[in-house]
Amino acid sequence: MQVDAQFSAVRYHQTDLRFSSGYCTMWYMRPVRVTTEVPYRPEDVYDFLDVMSNHEPFTNHMLRDWEYAGPDRGVGSKAKVNAVAGGRTDSIEIEVVEADRPVRIVERNVGAGGRRIANGTYVLAGLPEGGTQITFEYAWQRAPLSERLASPLVRGILRRGNERSMQRLADQLATAMPSLKS
Repeated sequence: MQVDAQFSAVRYHQTDLRFSSGYCTMWYMRPVRVTTEVPYRPEDVYDFLDVMSNHEPFTNHMLRDWEYAGPDRGVGSKAKVNAVAGGRTDSIEIEVVEADRPVRIVERNVGAGGRRIANGTYVLAGLPEGGTQITFEYAWQRAPLSERLASPLVRGILRRGNERSMQRLADQLATAMPSLKS
């Protein structure tokens, strides 16, 4: 599958992580991946997602109090947000660290006072009948002990929140680009 090939470049091999002392052993906190399909060209979806401030309306059910820094779009675009999930609030810094138009956007997330580091990756794939498959993957690089111990619960909360975000993104794209359907 094309989307899996896009993620393989950033995925660590579980067997390598278990035995290497220099890497974080996050093999037990599998990434959370959600997908949606929209009737717009990958280029148009990418251009929309590339603007950091466009993320606020479809994620504001779990990410609040957005503050922006750096360029409006592309590598170096930054936001500081408060994540609200599971009755807890955490300050998170988001920065776009990789952008490959119209295929992929990688955001680095730092939270829990620097104890949580993760990548949020959007992969866009054109569909044979037109439109775009949007896949978002959240992959931990490092996490606090409390999150590691509760990883099934943490992953479930994040999956539900991200599924809602993908539905809200599809709705937002329909509002922002009604005449651009492919």
